[in-house]
Amino acid sequence: MTKRTRVRFAPSPTGGLHLGGVRTVLYNYLFAKKNGGDFVLRIEDTDQSRYVPGAEEYIFNCLDWVGLTPDESPLHGGPFGPYRQSERKPIYRQYAEQLVKAGHAYYAFDTPEELEKMRQDFKTEQNPSPQYDHTLRMKMRNSLSLSEAETQQLLNSGARHVIRIRMPEQETISFTDMIRGEVSFDTSLVDDKVLLKADNMPTYHLAVVVDDYLMQITHAFRGEEWLPSAPVHILCWKYLFGLDQMPQWAHLPLILGPNGKLSKRDGAKYGFPVFAMNWTDPKTNELTEGFREKGFLPEAFINLLALLGWNDGTEKEIFTKEELIDAFSLDRVHSAGAKFDYEKAKWFNHEWIKRADASTLKPVVKTILEERGLTVNDEALLGKVIDLVKDRCTLLPDFYEQAGFFFQRPAVLDTESVKPKWNDTKKLFFAEVIRNFELSPVWEAHELEANFKEMAAANKIKPGEVLMPFRIMLVGGKFGPHVFDIAALLGKEETIHRIKNALSLFA
Repeated sequence: MTKRTRVRFAPSPTGGLHLGGVRTVLYNYLFAKKNGGDFVLRIEDTDQSRYVPGAEEYIFNCLDWVGLTPDESPLHGGPFGPYRQSERKPIYRQYAEQLVKAGHAYYAFDTPEELEKMRQDFKTEQNPSPQYDHTLRMKMRNSLSLSEAETQQLLNSGARHVIRIRMPEQETISFTDMIRGEVSFDTSLVDDKVLLKADNMPTYHLAVVVDDYLMQITHAFRGEEWLPSAPVHILCWKYLFGLDQMPQWAHLPLILGPNGKLSKRDGAKYGFPVFAMNWTDPKTNELTEGFREKGFLPEAFINLLALLGWNDGTEKEIFTKEELIDAFSLDRVHSAGAKFDYEKAKWFNHEWIKRADASTLKPVVKTILEERGLTVNDEALLGKVIDLVKDRCTLLPDFYEQAGFFFQRPAVLDTESVKPKWNDTKKLFFAEVIRNFELSPVWEAHELEANFKEMAAANKIKPGEVLMPFRIMLVGGKFGPHVFDIAALLGKEETIHRIKNALSLFA
């Protein structure tokens, strides 16, 4: 019987959720949904020294924003809880002791000072950073170098200790990565990693194996930076549960910035976001802007993330979440790093804004306008305005510039663009426009345009000479959609008011 597909995302609550982290969530989610399985979110908070208040809530808020809701998590519950490793602390010791009893791990009593002395005493030009490994373990204070009686005495006295894996010498460990194919390691090059810390909390190396087993995870996707740890994890699987129980692994490629791995520094330097949402570091109070606050739609964010390292084999670029679920497969994930292009990211957002219904955009656009001091009382007008200007908006805050003048008269007009070619003929023309508009029984864009151009022809004025001043009268500058569409939405009274106001300034 085939096991039900179960995947997990296991972040540490140590800071904001980076682009790469959200992409890992997305690929897990898509794979689970494509295969009718479960997406589990597990909080890996075993390193309490790095715990950052608010980081866990931030993770859940990010997933809510992008619509990647876990099936099981600390918030959603499930049959394999608890889903925070700190709440699973009693589970891990027995497995670490099982490894010691079988000779695959050992107690190490070395103090921090003794570890630092080891790193200094055994440093050479060939080996500038000595590791606690098979070459040095017998020179240290552990249950392999001490007698059984000495070891037992230390344990009975409550001496602080950790449990380290005993890496075998000169063995080759291999596994088949779902993206990279066969991957092999020489165990002699891997140090004896700590599995259980002195506070009885597991390290990632032990916890990830135990939790994946107990939560029946069938596939584990993580960043390629975890590849060097793979031999430790494979041996833990082999020694504790058998390799036939191990999930299938896929190590995802890095997301690259202009100078290598995409970093927070890149975002600060080049002015683009690297986090899903705004993140304020509690220690420094430093704010890092996120994609949501920059003005990205969640649908666009998911779309651009999916294509950072994956495609469906076609030229298709715009995908809904449902289309991504249907098309996704790991064999189309690239093994090489994917370069993040902010201009391309904005292109995705522009495409999604253009495709979005006004009803979908209304709440966020209304918030953007009201946060900038504009009052929106007419919901129907707002919908029409959004449909009129959305093709001009790349990021959501662009709606303020492109739509704000519909809800507030422009405070400043670009008179300098008009005055050099302003004359009495044009002034008289607009006086006639006012009279014509006042008497117009129909207030629709095509009628207004026809009347305007007929008057220009009658006055022997080229339409282009008066269309630009007309635009500035209505919106304040040389921007915005078709000028007669603007006038139609502003209404007769407001359009005439703005023309009269501008004429007094152009004189």
